Amino acid sequence: MTKTLAIALFALGVCPSFGAESTLPLFRLDQSTLSTSRQLLVVVTDSWKSVEGRLWRFDRKDQAASWTQRERPWRIVVGRNGMAWGIGNHGGPPPKAARVKREGDGCAPAGIFSLVEAFGKRSTRSAKVTQFPYRQLSPTMRGIDDPRSRYYNRIVDQAQLGKPDWQRAESMLRKDPFYDWGIVVAHNWKPFPARGSCIFLHTWKGPTVGTAGCTAMPEKRMISLVRWLESEKNPRFVQFPSLVYRSLKPNARLPELRTE
Repeated sequence: MTKTLAIALFALGVCPSFGAESTLPLFRLDQSTLSTSRQLLVVVTDSWKSVEGRLWRFDRKDQAASWTQRERPWRIVVGRNGMAWGIGNHGGPPPKAARVKREGDGCAPAGIFSLVEAFGKRSTRSAKVTQFPYRQLSPTMRGIDDPRSRYYNRIVDQAQLGKPDWQRAESMLRKDPFYDWGIVVAHNWKPFPARGSCIFLHTWKGPTVGTAGCTAMPEKRMISLVRWLESEKNPRFVQFPSLVYRSLKPNARLPELRTE
């Protein structure tokens, strides 16, 4: 941990030691965290408990270039209980900074994460997703949120697995439009049991309605996002409350956020 980061964490009321969370990966956030990425999604909310926030899109020509903001930020919502520290490219959560992400807590994970794949109801051809992995959903696909399952925190096709080893799972092909378009966020991707699962970007229910732990937005924004992502640009998803983002921005070389 660098001296600069330690100062930033103390400013947030964080003790830079793990204690009870010693089994989780160490928190590490510096200029190398985003060094290989050329596409960036940034979500910021007013506080840890805020449901509403904004999303910015950035890209750059190469790893040495500065980030360029593509347009004005979009309105989004996060978990119905706000955010909690997640597990991602930043390692694990510094303890005592805020709540730590747990299964079923209604919080979206805070941190920096890779994006795994897009999914939706349309066929690959109809979806027109050409530069990022895309999976068409089927009636037998499940998002596994049972920590005891070997498939915890994965989307699987139950028809290909035989007898399930989970007691609960989410049907991915829903009757409502929320998963018409989605992107899998690599939160807790190892995974650690009960540290949160099946975190997506997806279509929202409305501009003030929080999710079970995902980040949601209007359908037209999701379509734009899915078709914009390019695997070769190694896209990353950054999500923090505003105070945390500002404190970590210099050390991690996060971009400036403009509202106009």
